[in-house]
Amino acid sequence: MDYTTQMDAARKGIVTEQMETVARKENMRVEDLMARMAKGTVIIPANRNHLNIDPEGVGDGLRTKINVNLGISKDCCNIDVEMEKVRHALKLGAESIMDLSNFGKTREFRQALVKESGAMIGTVPIYDAVGFYEKNLSDITADEFFKVVEAHVEDGVDFLTIHCGMNRRTAERIDKHDRLTSIVSRGGSLLYAWMKHNDAENPFYEYYDRLLDICEKYDVTLSLGDGCRPGSIHDATDAVQVQEMIELGELTKRAWERNVQVMIEGPGHMALNEIAANMVLEKRLCHGAPFYVLGPLVTDVAPGYDHITSAIGGAVAAASGANFLCYVTPAEHLRLPTLDDMKEGIIASRIAAHAADIANGLPGARTWDDKMSQARADLDWEAMFSLSMDEEKARAYRESSKPEHEDSCSMCGKMCAVRTMKRLKEGKNIQLDD
Repeated sequence: MDYTTQMDAARKGIVTEQMETVARKENMRVEDLMARMAKGTVIIPANRNHLNIDPEGVGDGLRTKINVNLGISKDCCNIDVEMEKVRHALKLGAESIMDLSNFGKTREFRQALVKESGAMIGTVPIYDAVGFYEKNLSDITADEFFKVVEAHVEDGVDFLTIHCGMNRRTAERIDKHDRLTSIVSRGGSLLYAWMKHNDAENPFYEYYDRLLDICEKYDVTLSLGDGCRPGSIHDATDAVQVQEMIELGELTKRAWERNVQVMIEGPGHMALNEIAANMVLEKRLCHGAPFYVLGPLVTDVAPGYDHITSAIGGAVAAASGANFLCYVTPAEHLRLPTLDDMKEGIIASRIAAHAADIANGLPGARTWDDKMSQARADLDWEAMFSLSMDEEKARAYRESSKPEHEDSCSMCGKMCAVRTMKRLKEGKNIQLDD
């Protein structure tokens, strides 16, 4: 092999199979794709050990992608249930799955997930470390943290979320700043606690080159985690969040020097009017690296409906520069999501992603909508169902309330405007009482 990573290949002018696949999916010339990959503004997460991957590109000029979180925990450790979620997530069109497992047979689940999924797979190794070693967080050594990372990449994980920006400088900013919700990132809080207990630097920051060695060897994308993402709209765009983003920008340049692909993770909770500016800030401070956002959730008062608060923020974020949306389910802040919760979250995120692609003028994005509009104008229900983002739900709604006449619905009946105009164009009389 004449290259180490997809970025290295792009910089050397080598067209890989993954690049050809992504260029075809995106209706893009492979030369244009390679130019963006060489600069770091587009990535193709594809671990060499993930043999069945159907690669996707993430970054500027490409379709907005979505990620689904799942995994086993101490309270919900049924691998079969989580694998059923995997199959449904793939069926519903998720391009990425993150395994957030932190208890029990985590490696067994991860290996099964990689084998089952053609979508790209991400993990957060520090979640796994405590359960893996069965000892207190503060007693885990730097070497032990890295051994867990190596196990994940050996299993075929395509991208790793690691909170390298949670260093001493960032921690000092947290200590001085009066945040309402402090640290809400699980990985960020674990590393912050480890640093405090051991009076030591974050090992993933201190030994960052060792992490890059691992990523380069397996061509694993580094997803630089947002340990200081705002957990409330009160804390959005504060000095703590920005301090970490500055650190992530410097780490991005160091990764690119090694041809390691990078994406940046971002907020969190954020008022609607702050989102666009935050996207610009990230792109500027992190040199155009792809931006992977959780939400942003635009209000804090809708538990049970946070898939909606997230989709609102996600649409604005993706229309303003974000490239990758992490789904949020109605169960966010409340419990581990069920299969139905997961479905609601996926559809909400896909709506946000597609709406942003339309707003961004992505070639072909409107074609799907135009086909649906034509089906509606024709009152072609079967075509409408087949074009629906969730065909099953659309059919169920239609069947639950059948109209008197097939060329209408139970909302308007014969007074349906589309029916009226269609009949006029066909030269038919409009009789509302027949």
